[in-house]
Amino acid sequence: MADQNPRTKGMAIFGLSLLPLQILLYLNAWYFGLFLISEFLLYIYKWSILPYPSQNIIGEVILLFLLMVIEAARLFFGTKGNLTEKVVHLGVSIALLLPVLFGALFLLLWQTYVLRVEVIFCSILLVVFLLEAIFEVVTLVTFARAASQVT
Repeated sequence: MADQNPRTKGMAIFGLSLLPLQILLYLNAWYFGLFLISEFLLYIYKWSILPYPSQNIIGEVILLFLLMVIEAARLFFGTKGNLTEKVVHLGVSIALLLPVLFGALFLLLWQTYVLRVEVIFCSILLVVFLLEAIFEVVTLVTFARAASQVT
């Protein structure tokens, strides 16, 4: 059935989803999984080698679990928002970026012992977060403009 809207008659309608954002979200899901595994292994190493206070390691492991849950939700909403072209889902993904960003900064700067390998892992994670934030804002603006032109 042909498009009956006179505003879009004869115009091709293309998807607005951003492929680089989708690639970053996909790669971040894999990298964050490897990041969590390495952090847990590094906590086992630090706990066995270094004089680590019990309450500190418990708090930092709980932070890792919270970081895992929030990042999974953020990746879900980012992927869903990009593929379905929904502004709300991308907005939630951007909002969830802030606690994950502060969690990564905590692991980089303020945990009890920071190893050099953790500095490298957290720095890569922060660069990926920055790139995702830029692409999510660009995609959000694109979706918002397209929605305002349709109405």
